[in-house]
Amino acid sequence: MSHVSQAPVSTPDVEPAPPAPRSYDEVKGWFSAYDQVLFDWFLARQNDTADAKGDLLELGAFMGKSAIFLAAYLREGEEFTVVDLFDSPAPDGDNLEEVRESYPTLTRRGFEANYLAFHEELPTVIQAPTSVVPDRVRHGSCRFVHIDASHLHEHVVTDIASSKAVAAPGAVVVFDDYRSEHCPGVAAAVWEAVAVGGLRVIAVSASKLYATWDDPEPHQKALLGWLEGRTDLWHGVDTVCGRPLVRIGDHGVAAPPAPALLNPPAEPVVAVTPPAPKPAPRPAPAAAWRAVAKDVLPPVLTRAIVTARRRRG
Repeated sequence: MSHVSQAPVSTPDVEPAPPAPRSYDEVKGWFSAYDQVLFDWFLARQNDTADAKGDLLELGAFMGKSAIFLAAYLREGEEFTVVDLFDSPAPDGDNLEEVRESYPTLTRRGFEANYLAFHEELPTVIQAPTSVVPDRVRHGSCRFVHIDASHLHEHVVTDIASSKAVAAPGAVVVFDDYRSEHCPGVAAAVWEAVAVGGLRVIAVSASKLYATWDDPEPHQKALLGWLEGRTDLWHGVDTVCGRPLVRIGDHGVAAPPAPALLNPPAEPVVAVTPPAPKPAPRPAPAAAWRAVAKDVLPPVLTRAIVTARRRRG
């Protein structure tokens, strides 16, 4: 299943290559432990389901934290596509200002260095505005779509429409920042799609909204069954626009095992200092004076002193 993508465009080679991360925690990004747990549940469930076929797609990659995580669930014959402006010019003034304020350090070379520290090959990278997705990603081909690109309302509306076009049957579509105070455009666009656009919410966490363009009930039934056995996540069910959705919160959940580095740094060699030699035991007082007497006094006088000390003892 191949996608059509634009030719690779990278940061100019005159810029120094960014250092590779020494652990997954060093990759910059916003990806909570319990959203990692939820991603793992949705993606692993798809991988265990023969009917859940399709590719992976991420709109907005930043430095690659969630992309590195997603790529671990790619199956044989599937493709992972990442769409981001990176350091290309923004398509309009508002988007340009957003990029300058929120992502001043974002470069494609930074993303690639991070990604290749964990995976042998890069995903299909489309360095362009996310509005190109319907023209460059095959329709009906994606089983999992993660949207974390522009926060501007009109751009999010376009990304939502793109997700519908490329979603495979039963696909899971995840929206970041659907309730963040600095992203009202995301909230307005996502909830509008829920209210009147046919988007069906499966579940919500503090940061992400998990949805589908099809029937959410199979996802929700399996999700609730999984949540019932966990004490590190709380959950409840609300009704919005006449349909149930699952609310999920963190009760101390631990992130799943982090993606492993291809070439982990060598363990530092710790120099072992040999223990200092033990000092010779000090002779007991009696032994000490005997040694001195033996060395410096005539034998007759030494015997007299010994005899006198024995009588006092």
